[in-house]
Amino acid sequence: MRRVYYVLFLLFLMSSCKGQVKTSVQLQNGGKPKLERTQGTGKYAPVGCGLEDKAGNLWFGTNGEGVYRYNPSSETFINFTEKDGLTSSKVWGLAEDKNGNIWLCTEGGVCRYDGKVFTGINVAATDGLSFIPGSGHGAGTAVTTVWRIFKDGKGDLWFGTSGDGVYRYNGSSFTHFLHNDGVVNNAGIRLNAVTSMLQDRAGNMWFSTWFEGLCRYDGKSITSFKPNGEVWFASLLEDKHGNIWAGRRSHGVCRYDPSAPVVKGGEMFTNVLQKGIFDSCCVNGIAEDKVGNIWFATEAEDMTKRESTGGVWRYDPSVEAGSVSAAFKNYTTDDGLTNNAVFSVTVDRWGKLWFGTRGMGLCSYDPSATKRFVDYTE
Repeated sequence: MRRVYYVLFLLFLMSSCKGQVKTSVQLQNGGKPKLERTQGTGKYAPVGCGLEDKAGNLWFGTNGEGVYRYNPSSETFINFTEKDGLTSSKVWGLAEDKNGNIWLCTEGGVCRYDGKVFTGINVAATDGLSFIPGSGHGAGTAVTTVWRIFKDGKGDLWFGTSGDGVYRYNGSSFTHFLHNDGVVNNAGIRLNAVTSMLQDRAGNMWFSTWFEGLCRYDGKSITSFKPNGEVWFASLLEDKHGNIWAGRRSHGVCRYDPSAPVVKGGEMFTNVLQKGIFDSCCVNGIAEDKVGNIWFATEAEDMTKRESTGGVWRYDPSVEAGSVSAAFKNYTTDDGLTNNAVFSVTVDRWGKLWFGTRGMGLCSYDPSATKRFVDYTE
């Protein structure tokens, strides 16, 4: 049964680095104002992750069209695919290291972009082998697929793999987190299906997972929380007040308040729901805007309704005391959203929000503009 769940997880994420370089002419003049499809992806392929780098460029990973880099100054996109050296055109995670390199998690492993060249990175596996980007899944070969990446406060990079747990990279070498870092793991947690990671202000590492609930590592031991018996979680956020928000695969979100008193069964988790609609959504991504609103990228749990319900939800915590229902506002295609199945939300330095959707959709939302939604889909 668990193998079936892994297949479902892969489908959820999906619904050889040759060191090639785009010339300066291509980078300066080859930009496009829209996300053009060059790889023939189907209508269900999503824009599943986003990142703003130190220079202010925005990066968007896709399931089949590689990665797009958006230059806000020229308002154009550059597309990088396997032809340019990506390990795979299915990109599921993005991060920038302390040296300004962009790291990409793909179906073909990990690669790093230094501004000129994509380089494949070999990650040591527990059996002494390595998984090599683009090497395939042959007998005796360790896993190649990496789903998630996160940079912690020290600059270490954390990688969530397909079926082989979490690895940590300190800038010079990789260690398998649960096997080699002396972690007290009394519950036998494996972290084989990590959907999101974050480090809270106290230094704890949090992992949202399929099958194992919400896991927290306090520097010594790892613990699993399963609020209301839930074990499938898709996204995480720490807000400016230190609350941890966890998006479920269904049933909306729950919020963890580290200052709340310990209650029977574990620390305090609170359900935050818009009854009847939001509580039936899968929350794929969470972000906080500059004024403290929490934004949720969602899709309908019912696959037959994913084109008609879901969308983006904005939650205003300041309204919650009066009415939880009034705190929620839903944005859909009727408001200008590209597609109602939303997979990622990214906030840039100007306060603009970017939503990646099914159908290779990408749109921005500017709360200060007259026309708030702008569609960048071809």
